[in-house]
Amino acid sequence: MEIIGLNGTTLAYIGDAVFSLQIREYLVALGYQKPNVLQKLTVGYVSAKAQASFLKYFMDNELLSEEEMVIVKRGRNSKTQSIAKNADVLTYRSSTGFEALWGYLYLQKQEERLAQLLQIVLTLGDKK
Repeated sequence: MEIIGLNGTTLAYIGDAVFSLQIREYLVALGYQKPNVLQKLTVGYVSAKAQASFLKYFMDNELLSEEEMVIVKRGRNSKTQSIAKNADVLTYRSSTGFEALWGYLYLQKQEERLAQLLQIVLTLGDKK
């Protein structure tokens, strides 16, 4: 599979699944077991608003490489058929950029980089 040629929405599709699974694994490892509690806590990380805020933090603190920024922009600027349910268009596009980055790093098998960024996300999420 030619990863670099994938469009932003495809990368975001993969990234959404990977990020959601990582967050769910993290919350279960913390000992949460009730589905309604797990769902509520998960949304705090995987909502468009949360993902956009994580991406803003990465960008404000210059934590992303030039290559990663290209992927974020590809995701952010991609045309989607989806309509954001609980977010404005800019927030939704930023979250798509975040998910595209996650999908790209996953498909590139950059586990160490994903782990670094995930640790930052978890630290930010724990402060909420």
